[in-house]
Amino acid sequence: MSKYKCIIFDCDGVLVDSEPIAGQVLVDMANEYGANIDLEYALKNFKGNSMQECYAQVAELATERLPDDFMPNFRERSFESFKKNIQPVEGVTEVVKSLDMPFCVASSGPENKIRLNLELTGLLPYFEENIFSCFTIKKWKPDPAVFLWAAETMGFDPKECLVIEDSMSGVNAALNGGFDVFGFTAHDYHNELDGNATLTFDDMSQLLKLID
Repeated sequence: MSKYKCIIFDCDGVLVDSEPIAGQVLVDMANEYGANIDLEYALKNFKGNSMQECYAQVAELATERLPDDFMPNFRERSFESFKKNIQPVEGVTEVVKSLDMPFCVASSGPENKIRLNLELTGLLPYFEENIFSCFTIKKWKPDPAVFLWAAETMGFDPKECLVIEDSMSGVNAALNGGFDVFGFTAHDYHNELDGNATLTFDDMSQLLKLID
């Protein structure tokens, strides 16, 4: 029997394979203003960061001033790309179908983005009432607030919950809140989760065995 009573999933890179899509949109937009970066750069430097942090990095790289509507335009363009290209992370649909304990999603993205991507990948029915966004509380990882909010709302103590994350900021947020956190390393571009997360794994189909 698992020692955990609730699973808290990150969204991007854990439930949905959205990061290469959003990263490419951000690269394309950044390069329109002289940033001269590629997708590899974006995945290594933007992964796990809040949109505000990514914007600040792009503004530093750009040779032209970013327009005031850069972030709203990014959301619009990324949403359109999600609709065409997004897929669930391989194996995760089977995981959520098979879980025999409560679970939820806690993400740095805005709730409408979380809902859109879960809907597009067929995962929304499993998370409909249990979606927690950093935008709602205006506190972003590595602040543990979104995980603490999720745990409290789900009715559990942090020690009873397991967080599934794929970024160092998310791992730190979980640890800062007193949670165990399993690091999903399929796209751990800096090889930094191993040794920091409670445990690491690179294949989502392994998760159910690891929880038991």
